[in-house]
Amino acid sequence: MPFFRTKEQKEMIQELESVIRNFSGRAQELDETGAFPFKNIEELKKSGYTKLTLPKQYGGQGGSLYDYLLAQERIARECGPTALSIGWHVGIVLNLTEKKTWKPEALRELFQEVSKGALLNSAASEPQTGSPTRGGRPATTAVKQGKSWIINGRKNYTSMAPVLDYFLVSAWVPEEETIGWFLIHREVPGVSIDDTWDMISMQGTGSHDLVLENVAVEDKYFVERQSGIKKGEGWLLHIPACYIGIAAAARDYAIEFAKTHSPNSLPGPIRDLPNVQRTIGEIEIQLKQARHFLYSVAEKWENTENRELLTTDLAAVKFSVTNSAISIVDKAMRVVGAKSLQRNNPLQRYYRDVRAGLHNPPMDDAVITMAAKSVLFD
Repeated sequence: MPFFRTKEQKEMIQELESVIRNFSGRAQELDETGAFPFKNIEELKKSGYTKLTLPKQYGGQGGSLYDYLLAQERIARECGPTALSIGWHVGIVLNLTEKKTWKPEALRELFQEVSKGALLNSAASEPQTGSPTRGGRPATTAVKQGKSWIINGRKNYTSMAPVLDYFLVSAWVPEEETIGWFLIHREVPGVSIDDTWDMISMQGTGSHDLVLENVAVEDKYFVERQSGIKKGEGWLLHIPACYIGIAAAARDYAIEFAKTHSPNSLPGPIRDLPNVQRTIGEIEIQLKQARHFLYSVAEKWENTENRELLTTDLAAVKFSVTNSAISIVDKAMRVVGAKSLQRNNPLQRYYRDVRAGLHNPPMDDAVITMAAKSVLFD
């Protein structure tokens, strides 16, 4: 990986590699059974990875966005579903650290729990509204009753649901006519998980439905009021980082195959064939383009005061890198041929997993429209 900026980042990835060394060996079974990667998540917790972006004052590593993306890409090369799952937790902690919009008491309490190993994710998507980035109003509601908020609703695509300790839930607050965000612990009465996740892609994310039935939440856990559609946020670059990591794994497999596969119709391995060299060359160029785009925008995010100027860039990275990942895996399969479709071949899993990137926010049509409007109506 040629994108380390510091010696510390290189050492961080080397340490991480020792933690994730068994992930790829488990990936096939997880995919076939649709199981959740409990061992992977537990090993990441034990290594302290879940505290990568937690501020040092709470016992975390105080890692930056750039650190986080390097790590996420590397995990994804071993197991995409594990990377995407843990990425939500690590990224939300980073986002909360940077924004500092919560009530201090609630944020301090959460960070103290994260320092002990607690995991969290947001729960915003709903069957009725689709992606929250489209601006739909949540069907989940929060109604004031005494000193508490009573929350009812159902959220889907709640990644890492089997092991989450906290849910950051969006809900419509009728009396304020606004969208509110509530921090809810798993053990609060009325909270349950409905095992609905049944996809051909990213099966190991455990993205089940979160069900909330008359859940009472203290006022201090009404942590944020949302005004309008959320702007671009740097931590969401973990999405393209995950998919380009999967694509890199496909690239590695195709290269090794090209070096070693030697049918008796040829005097040597297929790497000597011009069409194979062309396809591998295209893969290399696409991979370099995607990584440079990803990490250059991440660096700009870290060094720019007016981050709203990067909103279109962030969306463009997700669009470009995710689509490049799909193309890279497709090309890798062309190099390997029909063998890539065998159930025990990782390429067919990579192919299905990268496809899921199209449905992570922001969606392609929204990004293209945003880019057009940024110049047509400037």
